[in-house]
Amino acid sequence: MPIDSGATAWVLASTALVMIMTPGVGLFYGGLVRKKNFINMITLSFVAFALVSIQWVLVGYSLAFGPDVGGFIGNLQYLGLNNVGMEPGPYSPVIPGLLYMVFQLVFATVTMAIVTSGFAERIKFSSYLVFALLWTTIVYDPLAHWVWGGGWTSQFGAIDFAGGTVVHISSGFAALALALVIGKRVGFGKNAMEPANIPWSILGAALLWFGWFGFNSGSAVDANGLAAVAFVTTNTAAAAAAIAWMLVSWAHGGKPSSLGFVSGAVAGLVAITPAAGYVTPMAAIVIGAVAGVLCYSIMLWRQKKGVDESLDAWAVHGMGGLWGALATGIFAMAAVNGKSGLIEGNMSQFVSQLVGAGAAVVYAFVITYILAVVIDKTMGLRVTEEEEYVGLDISQHGERC
Repeated sequence: MPIDSGATAWVLASTALVMIMTPGVGLFYGGLVRKKNFINMITLSFVAFALVSIQWVLVGYSLAFGPDVGGFIGNLQYLGLNNVGMEPGPYSPVIPGLLYMVFQLVFATVTMAIVTSGFAERIKFSSYLVFALLWTTIVYDPLAHWVWGGGWTSQFGAIDFAGGTVVHISSGFAALALALVIGKRVGFGKNAMEPANIPWSILGAALLWFGWFGFNSGSAVDANGLAAVAFVTTNTAAAAAAIAWMLVSWAHGGKPSSLGFVSGAVAGLVAITPAAGYVTPMAAIVIGAVAGVLCYSIMLWRQKKGVDESLDAWAVHGMGGLWGALATGIFAMAAVNGKSGLIEGNMSQFVSQLVGAGAAVVYAFVITYILAVVIDKTMGLRVTEEEEYVGLDISQHGERC
């Protein structure tokens, strides 16, 4: 099939849109940490983009999208982008194979950026570099293969339009595992830890909302009606979740929080990600509204339990992604993209979603936990108490705002 210039132009644009989400995560997180760690949080996201970009070109793409080996991983057929060129590939019948590769690359980079929530304000930079490289290779790449590369969950029937399982469940539950291994920040629960700059977080969220149109709509891998459906459902779910989070936090806290509003928007964007190309705009309202209330409630539960995963990747991305994966099995409609969910009487699709999402939760959490423990025992995961007190901007980078 010849290359379609319209589809190619749209996926090129979508790739650029998704790229801006990685610094968007950095700004969103940077505004939430204390001022002495602002530079560090942004830097972690930028470094994730560069490091994972190289890993993906060398081996990551092949592990995720190479021909299937036992349902778990791809082989090395595409090592160093061998056999990936300007012609259409097996996953990209109307766009160049290289373009599909780089479109998937930006998904991998933003996933690693999200994970940094789990060790905010206390990670040793050298350990982060090792962790990011290993985590992308042994957690992200296999999960991407399971879902999109012909692995066992796709064979089982699980669907994920744009990464609810691959990106959000994996990063959210990885962040939780990291927070449990690395431990609480010094003074957590005792001393005030005021955000450095909420307007920066709002700007970061705006970049995420903007970039998410490429994330979800671009996953149609064509400029067509399905891309339009994903565009509309994405915006609709984000808006519904933003309003829902704002209202429940207003009722609970007495004031409508701007940070709560944008956190709700992100929760809605996360939840609609696996469903964007399978559900209607009306279903997107429900998916988004439930995500806003659910993720806010999980955040409150985390705070009550004293778990220091305080940028809430687990509550928003992990649990929001889990809800979105299950919601896909509920609200998918055959008229949209050929898949039916519970709403059309298809129990098997919901079961497939449950199994696929559950497997991703267990794999991401357990492997991340083990990896974090190994790095902690060998080279140390956490900065010293003195370095943490001074702040990571100075202690790790020799810079200050």
